[in-house]
Parts: sequence; C-alpha cells; structure tokens
Amino acid sequence: MRRVLSQFVRLLLLAVLLGGCGGRALAPVGVRGEPDLDRPSYHSVERGESLYSIAWKYGLDYQQLASWNGIGSPYTIYVNQRLRLRPAAPSARADSRPAPAPASRPAPAPERDIRVRSSPAPRAPTTAPDRYSYPDRVSTWRWPVQGRILRPFDPNSPGKKGITISGEKGEKIRAAAAGRIVYSGSGLVGYGRLIIVKHSEDYLSAYGHNDKLLVSEGDVVKAGQVLALMGSSGTNRTQLHFEIRRKGKPVDPLQYLPRRH
Repeated sequence: MRRVLSQFVRLLLLAVLLGGCGGRALAPVGVRGEPDLDRPSYHSVERGESLYSIAWKYGLDYQQLASWNGIGSPYTIYVNQRLRLRPAAPSARADSRPAPAPASRPAPAPERDIRVRSSPAPRAPTTAPDRYSYPDRVSTWRWPVQGRILRPFDPNSPGKKGITISGEKGEKIRAAAAGRIVYSGSGLVGYGRLIIVKHSEDYLSAYGHNDKLLVSEGDVVKAGQVLALMGSSGTNRTQLHFEIRRKGKPVDPLQYLPRRH
C-alpha cells in the first residue's frame, strides 16, 4: 500500500510540473542571426563577379576568402568556379605508422596513342590583374560627395552597413582615397550600380546606387577622381550609399571622413 501511494505522489508531482510549463517545450538557446550561420558553405562564381564583390556580399575579408580557396594574388577567379565560404573542416589525423611500401612491379610499356587530343579552351578570368602598389595605410580620407546624411551608420542594422548621402541626379561621385577599382557592376542585390575601391591591403570602400559608372575593374584612381554619377539604381530615391570596410568588416565612415564645418 505504501509503495502504491509513493508512486501516486510522484505522478501527481510530475503532472503539476508539466501544467506549470503550460505544455510548451523549452526552446534551445541558439545563435540565430550570426553571419557565419546565415552564410552558405559555397558560392558558384557568376560572370561579372570578382573575389572582392563575393567577399563583400558575404561580409568576408577578401584575403580570408582567398586563403580558404588556395587563391593567390592577383586573386583571379573563373565563371562557375566553386568557392568555399567557410574554412575547411580539420581532417582526421593520419596514422603515424608508415604505410608498407608497395611491391615493385615493372611498368608496362606505354601504348602508342595516335588520336589527336584537343586541349581544353582556357577559362576567361573575371578580374583584371592587380599590379597596383598599395600603401600600408590610408593617410587621408575625403568625402565622396557633398550632401546631407540621410541615414547614419548603424552596426545593428541588417543589410548594408554604411551611410546614405543625399544629392542630385548626375552629381559627381569621387574616390574617398587613392586606390584601384576591384569591382564595377550591378551584381550585388540592393546596391544598384556599384563601385568598390581597394585602398590598401586592409581597407576597401564602396559607392552604390549610381546612375552611371565611369571606371572599370583594374583602373587605378587618385583621391578625388570622379568614379560615377549619382543616381537611384536599386533604390527609390537619388542618393549615394557609401561604405568603408576594414578587413571585411564594416566601420563607421564618419570616424574616417574629415569633420564638416
């Protein structure tokens, strides 16, 4: 009798606990929303893309992306090339014992092949060679356009990370510092006609929503040189979206641009 009563008490306590939870299962604590989790594992290169534009799209440092894929400077990539967007998983440790040497056999005499072999056509690279000598640091920055700031930098905002500056259609957009054009096109969704400039090994800047692009990939530009004409491509009003990234990470341009008086 005492044993039956003890079991009844346990069942009653279990029912009370379940009722207190409202019948809801507890959700596991996760890290949803982190870029590493949202990013796919691979990217297939499309025509018009560059290693820099792909790294920009996924919020990566272009040097890191190149390293993961065994690509050296000048970071040439090819259409349909499959790029890894994450570091390779560490391989299992190989057995420390040396493998037994295979028994030696005489190699068979090669057969003569009289068929004509056609060599595969070389793949066209998607980027121009990089022969520009980059400085160790960017000594000075300048405003790409004069205008009112419509939207300041917000590190917690999803999507593009930069500042939005007002202006008139056709207004000249200028390079914020000297560098080389590493992307000129409209392949990044949400940026419209976009230009990306590489200023040093660490710093890139981007200029979006242009009406007309006046420079091409591979062009070397001076600080203040006209890159594009302001427009509203990819958005609903005339404006410039301007970004600065250091080692692939967005930074507040107002911390780099000179103060306005």
